[in-house]
Amino acid sequence: MILKNKVVIVTGAGPGMGQAMCHGAAAEGAKVVVSARSVEAIEQIARDITARGGEAFAVRCDVSNTADCHALAKAALARWGRIDGLVHSAYYHPDWANLDSHSIGQLTQVLDVVAVGGLRLAQAVIPAMKAQKSGSIVNISTLAARKPMPGEGGYAMAKSALNQLTRQLAVELAGTGIRVNTALMGWMDGVPLQSFMSKMDDGGSAFRKQRAGEIPIGHIPLDSDCAKAVYFLLSDYASEVTGAALDVNGGDWVAP
Repeated sequence: MILKNKVVIVTGAGPGMGQAMCHGAAAEGAKVVVSARSVEAIEQIARDITARGGEAFAVRCDVSNTADCHALAKAALARWGRIDGLVHSAYYHPDWANLDSHSIGQLTQVLDVVAVGGLRLAQAVIPAMKAQKSGSIVNISTLAARKPMPGEGGYAMAKSALNQLTRQLAVELAGTGIRVNTALMGWMDGVPLQSFMSKMDDGGSAFRKQRAGEIPIGHIPLDSDCAKAVYFLLSDYASEVTGAALDVNGGDWVAP
């Protein structure tokens, strides 16, 4: 278990990879602080983890609220006395629209949640990590920041800003023992994608076949499998890795 006894906060723990990361991190031995805006959802995740013999508890947090972010860190410290990892997976997805006609209000919101939210969370956990002289922050980004897609510009803009936050913090935190990395996720098979495809005339079977044929590994990766890359970045196996951007997309984007 590569995360044994590590205290890990996971934000954005809704359906999809956020939930998968909570369960996976617990299976790898982590004590998980499950966080999102939906109290009912995160409490259920924490109960499920505990029922399987893991350790977890739920803390509501809206990452666009600075006080919430600091309360989240405080709750983790009150419960377990340390914070070893932070996964910033919380997000807001604006409407699909080209930037020349996009709602500025939605763009402002996605930047606030994804990029500024990442900074709020980092500022909340960094003091504890500095005191420990160790810690790992993993920001969850997207393939769209590498490979522009029509209509996805607002979300990609925010995630690109998050990518730069990772790079900046990695350098600024030199010598503190805190590592900061990004995992860029591509198309993932899970509840969100299945919901998206269910609205198609054929239930998404043609779309799934097309997408699978375009990805070098031959299928759309499962969100639970993509989450394993995050456990690596949180773990001591990545002790010498900081400021990195790890592409997790089955080869859909082949980094230079």
